[in-house]
Amino acid sequence: MRRMPRPHDLGGKDFGPVNQRDHVRSEWDNRVDAVLKLMLDGRRFRVDELRRAIESLTERDYMSFSYYQKWLAAIRILIVEKELLSEEEIGARLDQLRQKVSA
Repeated sequence: MRRMPRPHDLGGKDFGPVNQRDHVRSEWDNRVDAVLKLMLDGRRFRVDELRRAIESLTERDYMSFSYYQKWLAAIRILIVEKELLSEEEIGARLDQLRQKVSA
């Protein structure tokens, strides 16, 4: 039985040339990178787990998220899977931050 390809399996698809020029990372990109490094250095999860979590994103999310948005979504998946925080705890903190920003 042949499995359907997942959204990350782009082999053979023509997306045109790859832009290989350096780009400037935003402050947000740097923060996501720092969170990932903390999680990896703390041995909370491994790179292969991050890759699996990225590959588990829905096709819509995988195709629309930026590189660092994929990382952040995968970090959240792993934090919940490993019971470091629950979805409810993450949601409550996000609500607090949104209220603080809008005040």
